[in-house]
This record gives sequence, structure tokens and C-alpha cells, in this order.
Amino acid sequence: MLFDTDILIWVLRGNTKAAQAVEKAESRFISIVNYMELLQGSRSRKETHLIKAFLSDAGLIMLPLSETIGHRASIYVEEYGLGSGLCLADALIAATAVEHGLALCTGNDKHFRPVKDIAIKVFRS
Repeated sequence: MLFDTDILIWVLRGNTKAAQAVEKAESRFISIVNYMELLQGSRSRKETHLIKAFLSDAGLIMLPLSETIGHRASIYVEEYGLGSGLCLADALIAATAVEHGLALCTGNDKHFRPVKDIAIKVFRS
């Protein structure tokens, strides 16, 4: 299971339902894009340290970008960007999930709905 940034933020804010969703997953992955989004939202070095500790403690494996992920994401942006507003970060996250054969757990399913090849597990807090 690849977890979207919104799920990770909920866990960091103490949402027990989100924490249980991560804990119950047999496999736990994030994209490097999710990681960068978390760091971008950090307001201090202390928060950055807490984010890194959380990811490590939760056993979340960070998946890097690759040429095939970039290519697939560019196709998604070309195909769905104008009609649905699919943004670059979401295209890269979707492409990472698809390239690794992982379902994406997200509360923002509307962001990913246009992408036909992705398996989405909708999370509601």
C-alpha cells in the first residue's frame, strides 16, 4: 500500500483511525514526493526530525522516482491535467503506485479518480 500525504499528516496530528490504517497495512510505502511534501510543510527543524522519526518508526519505505515513473506521470498530466486539474505531485504519486503495483490509500480520491490504471483505497477519518 502506498500512502498519500494526507494520511501521513493525519497520523502526525494524532488521528488514531489514520494510524490504524497505516499499522494494519501489510506493506507500507510512500513516494519521495510524499516525503518532500511533508518536509515542505514542516515549520521547524524539530518538526522535520519528528517527521523523519515517524516515517522510520512506522516502517514506511520510501520509493524513489525513476524514468518510467516520470514518463507515466507526464502521460497522466497530458491526458488528465486540463480536464481534471491533476497536478504534478499527484501525477508522480499515482505513477509511483501504478509502476510498483500498489494500491494508493488517500482521502483525496477525487485527485486520483481520473487515472484509470490506479487502485484507490479511500480513507475517511
